[in-house]
Amino acid sequence: MKLPTSFYTRRDVVNVARDLLGKYIYTDLPGGITGGYITETEAYAGITDKASHAFGNRRTPRTEVMYRKGGRAYVYLCYGIHSLFNIVTNVEDIPHAVLVRGINPTCGKDLMLKRSGKSLIDKAFANGPGKVCRILGIHWRHSGLDLSGDTIWLEDGGRKVREDKIQISPRIGIDYAEEDARLPYRFLLKKT
Repeated sequence: MKLPTSFYTRRDVVNVARDLLGKYIYTDLPGGITGGYITETEAYAGITDKASHAFGNRRTPRTEVMYRKGGRAYVYLCYGIHSLFNIVTNVEDIPHAVLVRGINPTCGKDLMLKRSGKSLIDKAFANGPGKVCRILGIHWRHSGLDLSGDTIWLEDGGRKVREDKIQISPRIGIDYAEEDARLPYRFLLKKT
């Protein structure tokens, strides 16, 4: 069962980022279906968050999708190499987004291995946003896709994540965001 639009249009991006832990992300792209459950996220709180691409109400062709109603993909190119997948949240004109930083692969593992050029799935296989996009086949061209469609979608999967299994910390690699770099907006499933 795909997550409903109401999951994405909630007003608190930090809660959405936390609630995405344990949810399943799937892609149906050339080669077949791949997916897994989300193990790491980061919240970006729009125009007031110095780490957000929309900080200060920046509206560019790249960020315009962030200003749309929640439930869309915001995929951008990082360092000219890596596509990074974000989920647009909140209502129209409030540019919140959640970066998916890690997954645990469960579906289409052979295709994920092929896309990654690896021969086995180890602990580091899907533990970074660039790796997540590579193994799921997500590309910056997918930015703007409706997540209720059949190309990229999320499902609940019935996975309940207990509070004591969630690690909370500041986000990674955003020192430029000054005091906002210290906000506890990163959520990670603890290893068991």
